[in-house]
Amino acid sequence: MDVHNRYMQRCLDLALTGLGQVAPNPMVGAVLVVDDRIIGEGYHRKYGSHHAEVEAINSVADPRLLSRATLYVNLEPCCHHGKTPPCTDLIIKSKIPEVIIGTVDPFYAVAGEGIARLRAKGCRVNVGVLKEACRELNKRFFTFHEKKRPYIVLKWAQTADGFIDIDRLPGAEKRPTWITSERLRMLVHKWRSEEMSIMVGTNTALKDNPQLNVRDWHGSSPARILLDRSLKLTKAYHLLDQSHPTIIINELKQEASNNIQFVRLLFDQNLLHSIMALLYESRIQSLLIEGGRHLLQSFIDQQLWDEARIFTGTQFFGSGIAAPKIKSYKAIDHIHIGQESFFRIRNT
Repeated sequence: MDVHNRYMQRCLDLALTGLGQVAPNPMVGAVLVVDDRIIGEGYHRKYGSHHAEVEAINSVADPRLLSRATLYVNLEPCCHHGKTPPCTDLIIKSKIPEVIIGTVDPFYAVAGEGIARLRAKGCRVNVGVLKEACRELNKRFFTFHEKKRPYIVLKWAQTADGFIDIDRLPGAEKRPTWITSERLRMLVHKWRSEEMSIMVGTNTALKDNPQLNVRDWHGSSPARILLDRSLKLTKAYHLLDQSHPTIIINELKQEASNNIQFVRLLFDQNLLHSIMALLYESRIQSLLIEGGRHLLQSFIDQQLWDEARIFTGTQFFGSGIAAPKIKSYKAIDHIHIGQESFFRIRNT
């Protein structure tokens, strides 16, 4: 492996450790190298804490080596004051002569300015090492800043004959119809811990009474988003229990109380785009949709999705609610887990 690629891959490995902890910031890792030897490294651990470059520089036992070091970082160092000072200032102050960067930061306050500032101070800068891998790692961050909406993940489980549920009326039984095994449900809770928000529609909330939190994995629960046009849910449902920040999109009420925010939007053909604008304004960079067929298919039909994660179980329902249909996609993973399978696809 090329030496630059090797150290950039180390940056990516370090950065991934921050998954689910640093949003809305990007995941970043940094490595300092002298004479083909790592003298320091670090990663962005939590939103509001030191950035990766600071962690790496502070980890160096002998600061005199910094004037001979090459800094590898998967994302352009910041050059603005946010919750922490600019990383470019510290790099310049530390007299690091060379910086290898995976990709330019799309955030408007950086967007090439960090690179320009380093070069203006005489630092040698190389940009584009493992660029696609660096973008993939921070796909949520790039989608948010480039498309002005969250990165959208669709998730559902379907039977061997293509159904996601039996025919049930809201209120008949407030529990989900399980299709997959316990270990796959644990994986879903891991996914919840990695995203900033999770969404369901009214029928799913009424029929399943979901909590939409993280229980079978360690991590923070996402913000819950409920589409409830006429406010059918009562306080008896988990989504109104005030346990986690919850946004209820409806046509009747606009107010906030403790952990629940009611947002009034018009439920017309522009609803999903209005929701995207709301989430962008709220700095929510990713959205996991665990709704029923109607909600999932609505996002699919309007091309408002980036990735779909589909489980196929071993059960046969014979009839019921058919699984959503996606016509055009790029396959990424198809994994068999016992007799069950997991299929991950991306929007083309």
